[in-house]
Amino acid sequence: MNDNAIEIQGLGKRFGDFALKDVSFSLPRGYVMGLIGPNGAGKTTIAKLVMNLIRRDTGTIRVFGKDNVAAEVEVRARIGFVYDEPCFYDDANLEQHARAIAPLYPGWKQSRCERLADRFGVPPRKKFKALSHGMKRKLALVLALSHDADLLILDEPTSGLDPLFRRDLLDCLADVLQDEGKSVLFSTHIVSDLERVADYVTFLNQGQILFSLDKEELAENWAIIKGDESVVAAVEECDRRGIRKSRYGVEVLTCNVGSARKLLGADAVVERASLEDIMVLMTQQEDRHAA
Repeated sequence: MNDNAIEIQGLGKRFGDFALKDVSFSLPRGYVMGLIGPNGAGKTTIAKLVMNLIRRDTGTIRVFGKDNVAAEVEVRARIGFVYDEPCFYDDANLEQHARAIAPLYPGWKQSRCERLADRFGVPPRKKFKALSHGMKRKLALVLALSHDADLLILDEPTSGLDPLFRRDLLDCLADVLQDEGKSVLFSTHIVSDLERVADYVTFLNQGQILFSLDKEELAENWAIIKGDESVVAAVEECDRRGIRKSRYGVEVLTCNVGSARKLLGADAVVERASLEDIMVLMTQQEDRHAA
């Protein structure tokens, strides 16, 4: 049995001045992958390509071992997709949306829909247009989860939500995932959300993959080394992933903290690199290289 929920190899797509270039990564079954990057990096494009809402120019996409174009109907039946901007009928409520969507999915379970609506606090008879922004996102999640999808593709599901509502939504989502072992591709530019739910992180910038790694590997091997210009010289070039300079000194992002500690000795000032640190420092470096 194929052990990956998603396998992408050599994926390419061009829109005017923007292009995805040779994108490759895999999402193992039963895990959550955070697809991170600044706005405009290509995250939504990848999500739509996996759903075959737009056609790829080059490369392959396989979902549970099936080509997502050749087996489109079978593949889509196993995916729950939440758009960055949920698109539903303004004058219809959750119950009416559920009745319209249910016939499209052989795995639809009305009892599951009702249970999730209660769990997420979504009012079943309130019109979509009358819901808050956050509640609209929760309604979209309820519908995406109600046909027992094996793979969830969540495109910026927490964008525009206040921190309290984001935490509530993520807690609900984490409970469902823990109970049922779904595979999830979670696209976001709010990287702090992934610290709590992601198993793998794939970083995309300007249409290219900069890394795709286990989150534990990032936590163990990536760090920020602080000091003066000597730090830059000491950290080997192959291990440097970003540099930030200020009047207070230098910060170097390394992907090999063990090697950096040996080179710099006991005086090294080492701090854990958060996903936000990694994204900011690497994006700045890539932007400088592109300039």
